[in-house]
Amino acid sequence: MSGSTELPPCPEDSPSMASRFANISNKISTAAGNYKTFLLAFVIIVVWAVSGPIFGFSDTWQLVINTGTTIVTFLMVFLIQNTQNRDAAAVHLKLDELISALEAADDRVMAAESIPESQMTEWQKHYTELSESQDSIEEDVKELRESLPKR
Repeated sequence: MSGSTELPPCPEDSPSMASRFANISNKISTAAGNYKTFLLAFVIIVVWAVSGPIFGFSDTWQLVINTGTTIVTFLMVFLIQNTQNRDAAAVHLKLDELISALEAADDRVMAAESIPESQMTEWQKHYTELSESQDSIEEDVKELRESLPKR
């Protein structure tokens, strides 16, 4: 049942909570990975450290950086996970399209992420054996070519 098929049309973008969150998390993830964001964080830490003597290295002074970094870390965990989930889903879709386009491919592999782990282990063994037999064939071909007289 291999072969490329038409994808269903994308639904109109609705301002749902999920789509808004996806858009916001995309933008924040992109911004967080920018060198300017790193520089901003670095400047904040330097300003905080330099202000230490001004505030007498008080508990409140320490609490400011601890609270700020904890909140940012907590929120970033969810944003990063959301971004990774969407990226993984996109990669799966792209691989599924490639698998479906190949006549010799086993279409069942497209659902590999949802099979039981025991089945996945069996499939991994199967594909490892295929890979090893392919390597063996390639070595045999190489030896055969080397044994042929040079032109």
